[in-house]
Amino acid sequence: MFSTPATPSSIHRRTALQTLAGTALAGLSAATWQAALSLGSTADPSTPSADDSWPSFRGTPDQRGIAKGTLSATPTLRWEFPSPDGWVAAVAIADGRVYAPALAGFLHCLDLKNGSEIWKYRSIEETDPKKFAPGFKAAPLITEKTVYIGDEDGVLHAIDRATGKKQWIFATGAEIAGCVAQYKDKLLLASHDSILYCLTKEGQEVWKFQTNDRINCSPAIAENFTFLAGCDEHLRVIDLDTGKEFRDMPLESFLIASPALVGDQLYVGTHTGLIVCVDWRKGEFVWKYEAPRKMPFHASAVVSEDLVIAGGHDKQVHAVQRSTGKIAWTFATRAKIECSGVLIDQRFFVGSGDGNLYGIDVQTGMEIWKYNAGRDITAGIAISEGCLVVGEDQQNGRLLCFS
Repeated sequence: MFSTPATPSSIHRRTALQTLAGTALAGLSAATWQAALSLGSTADPSTPSADDSWPSFRGTPDQRGIAKGTLSATPTLRWEFPSPDGWVAAVAIADGRVYAPALAGFLHCLDLKNGSEIWKYRSIEETDPKKFAPGFKAAPLITEKTVYIGDEDGVLHAIDRATGKKQWIFATGAEIAGCVAQYKDKLLLASHDSILYCLTKEGQEVWKFQTNDRINCSPAIAENFTFLAGCDEHLRVIDLDTGKEFRDMPLESFLIASPALVGDQLYVGTHTGLIVCVDWRKGEFVWKYEAPRKMPFHASAVVSEDLVIAGGHDKQVHAVQRSTGKIAWTFATRAKIECSGVLIDQRFFVGSGDGNLYGIDVQTGMEIWKYNAGRDITAGIAISEGCLVVGEDQQNGRLLCFS
């Protein structure tokens, strides 16, 4: 069913992932806060903070979704920023700036302090606002001087962090749905054309690896290996120094979610309603958790020392014991969950299709905070520099910043 990769012209901005699934498918004080904002807004954007930034989809190369720093015990809405087609991708945050990819075809660079726009970059050079511009569904990767982000027509854009000007572009054969990853001085780019590309920072191809179908995930990295999963229902472990396959393991399901790593163990939710733990060196399942209602997990999981936490299409957040795969607790919302949540200070934050953002105590599974946005929240969450930022997935959806 997934033997033919989709082409850019066959995918509409708002329906690509839905079509894909359907075809198979505590806080800072006011003074401290102001000081932090002051430091963030004046920092040199070419030197991102290593301690409290959120430079990629899940924050770190192991993609565990754990934020550093602090966040208020009762986050309040600080600012909002609208976009005509809404937001389905997670933002990146570094040095007092938010890099926000919009479905309308713009990457917005915003001041974290107040949401004011510093610059914006369009996926096409055409200035006519009526001209269709491919949207951004993937989170950006922020490096010292450059923002890397792929669009729904399969083009990777390298953008100057300070000015928002194009440095170069690299075209793949289909939509880019995942965040770019960095390994040493190389970039890793997965595409719906079923290929993993390894590029130089100047956009030159070093090698590429062909899979059997669309790759949806953001590549995770451990040691000199990356991990791919998508529509060909296989977990592939690729040696990044050679571009050769180290391991090919059948997963018995295609994946939308991106994997998370702790040592030799990989954790991910599947379209068939499982959360699995895999020993990627041995190519063996360690455990499988099957939810009571076997419905897809499209959100990427948080992996803490004790728990694996992910929301599902069954409207539940599932927290599973990392060592055994046994359920620890569940938390009910009123609609399916596609938002990839984030853990900070023993609190799990996640959005739902019911229009709510939830804060959950990971020890008890009880709600400790909620904000009603009134619109679907499917974009991944980012938490950095004392702020939580997430977008709404609807027409005229807002990017919301809480502190």
